[in-house]
Amino acid sequence: MLYEVITQLIATMPELGSLEFFNKQAASLAGLAPVARQSGQWKGKSFIRGGRANVRQALYMPALVAARYNPDLKAKYQQLVTAGKPAKIAITAVMRKLVVTANAMLKADRCWTQSPA
Repeated sequence: MLYEVITQLIATMPELGSLEFFNKQAASLAGLAPVARQSGQWKGKSFIRGGRANVRQALYMPALVAARYNPDLKAKYQQLVTAGKPAKIAITAVMRKLVVTANAMLKADRCWTQSPA
């Protein structure tokens, strides 16, 4: 399953690894950057939109698994849930973190190494 996700990311986001501003461009390209709705005093709910839907679909299940088993991403997920965010929003944040990490690793030409506990 991991190879399918990697293949999907490389096929649908060939720009991955060449994006300069790691967080904003990669997340926005995948459609995982929050868009705030506000005008003057009025504030609406933030949402995600645009980007590439197939990337979001390919990242959803790996983000669920990472939020459960990866210590760093699990901590991020738990932090958001305890702050009162819905579980789906927290999973979206984990998906965003996965895309940003993949972009940074490809840009630096590094492989993933598990940090010891």
